[in-house]
Amino acid sequence: MLSSRLILGFFLVALMVGVAWLDFHAWRPGVYLAPLGVLSVWLGAGELVRLFEENAATAATTDTPPGERLAPSRYVVVTGATLTMLISFAPALWATYPADCPVGRAGWVAIGLAAGVLLAVAVELARFQQPGVATIRLAQAVLAIAYCGGLMGFAAQLRLLGGGQWGDDGRWGMLALLSLIAVVKANDTGAYAAGRVFGKHPMTPRLSPGKTWEGFVSGALFSVAAAAICLGPLADYLRCSPAMANPAWALGAVAYGLVVGAAGVLGDLTISLLKRDSRLKNSSTWMPGFGGVLDVLDSILFAAPIAYLFWVAGVVGPAG
Repeated sequence: MLSSRLILGFFLVALMVGVAWLDFHAWRPGVYLAPLGVLSVWLGAGELVRLFEENAATAATTDTPPGERLAPSRYVVVTGATLTMLISFAPALWATYPADCPVGRAGWVAIGLAAGVLLAVAVELARFQQPGVATIRLAQAVLAIAYCGGLMGFAAQLRLLGGGQWGDDGRWGMLALLSLIAVVKANDTGAYAAGRVFGKHPMTPRLSPGKTWEGFVSGALFSVAAAAICLGPLADYLRCSPAMANPAWALGAVAYGLVVGAAGVLGDLTISLLKRDSRLKNSSTWMPGFGGVLDVLDSILFAAPIAYLFWVAGVVGPAG
């Protein structure tokens, strides 16, 4: 199992690095990363429906209307989440996103989410036959669309930062996205390593028995280190105007690492909650050593909107 995890993990890292390199040199930001993001949302949404289906199978009772399913339609959820992600990439259609556009960049995530929710509602209106299940299915569909499509939409927005706004060709957007991934994955690595060696005090024994407070502290330190590397040496390597030119860059890096890393931990616990509620260990079975696509994305999904807020608020990024 460990060897499978290492092999697949190496492949995923190599794939991400390769696609990021292509996207960094592409004629427009997001050309190569957008398909990867859409595929991730498509797979993740399908896994989430699987959890709902397993939960529905155990929750079904004699009161459930005959012939009705408690779980939402897989096609509705996957389509709605994918649609949300696609619309989130709308700013990439402009060579230079207009500063006076009435829809702000993040507004496209809201538009995509609204489109996905309207789709789910329309399908439930069309398929309604008898009371007792429509509200449950609709609530699960909306949760899945927001979780997979809406949260991942902010990762798309991170990649699209910069351009004319910061006087660059999208380099800051690549740095923002890479910093998000580096911070949350550094947190995962630090927490896992310290938890295995020093962990004695369980953090959430019912949801994730392997998580410890010692691991949480170590993960936070790793997150801060990753943030400092991204906002310092990596920024220079990507030819961004030096992030360290901002007088408060060190404090920003510490805050970014701590808060974004903590959001990643919350995301990891959330998928643990959903899996345990469904009585499943893994959200899928085709990724040996990993619990599924959701287990790879869980920390990124919750941390993406927090990271986006840090960047657009100027806590991290170009100097004044």
